[in-house]
Amino acid sequence: MTRNIRRYRWGRWLVFLVALEIITLSINFFYAPIDIAAGGTTGIAILVEAVWHVERPLTVLICNLAMIGLAWIFLERKVVKNITLGSLLLPVFMQLTPSFQVTDNELLAVIIGGGLMGFGVSLLYRINASSGGTTVPPMILKKYFYLDSALTLMFIDLLVIFMNIFVAGLTAFFLAAFSQVITALVMRYTEVGFDLKYQVQILSNDLLDEIKETLLKDNSSLTLYDVVGGYSQTQKQQILLIVDRQDYGHLIAKIHEIDPEAFIVTSNVTKVHGGKWGL
Repeated sequence: MTRNIRRYRWGRWLVFLVALEIITLSINFFYAPIDIAAGGTTGIAILVEAVWHVERPLTVLICNLAMIGLAWIFLERKVVKNITLGSLLLPVFMQLTPSFQVTDNELLAVIIGGGLMGFGVSLLYRINASSGGTTVPPMILKKYFYLDSALTLMFIDLLVIFMNIFVAGLTAFFLAAFSQVITALVMRYTEVGFDLKYQVQILSNDLLDEIKETLLKDNSSLTLYDVVGGYSQTQKQQILLIVDRQDYGHLIAKIHEIDPEAFIVTSNVTKVHGGKWGL
């Protein structure tokens, strides 16, 4: 078991580093050479470089440090820990990776760049990691004002995209907006095909009540089933819940914090109707 845990940790680190480099390639090879800001702190850095000629890695580092500071003040220490490493490493990767224009076709550049960005971010989601940046303000707004974090993040990205008009013109704005669509589609396909949700079943020998209470504190809607072990004939309870793809890694991490031996079965869900998911 110890060997498996070590292998998992090494694999997680590898995925983390690969994901950051993929995000870096999308910026340095495709977005930055044509001055297209597609949202986030990297988009802000591209705009700042185009206007004031400040190096992109420096701007990303300053923005990310500010976001870490906000997270330290307003969010839990676990969140700070989760975003800090990616926030600090991304500008390092951007500095170390060469930056040049791969294609003269701007439409092709944003398609490839958007695809790489979506793939890199989805890899981070899979391991419950983050590159920080503009994901922090939505978490703060959700905690204190109960605003939907996905909508507030989209608003921030749209604001950055809108600034393309004043820096590189209307064409850059439309290209940046189109790249966001590509990013979103690739993220969905990479995570769960075109599926939007996971169905998660959880069994624990001794700590199911603690897992249940923790999930309920996070406003997770769940269902309890009475089940019987096929071999032991022991009666137990099983937790069933549906989660969004971006919450899945966080959910698994929480469960394993409570019970590393918990038995978890995850399956793809194509559609969910009713309850908090709406029609």
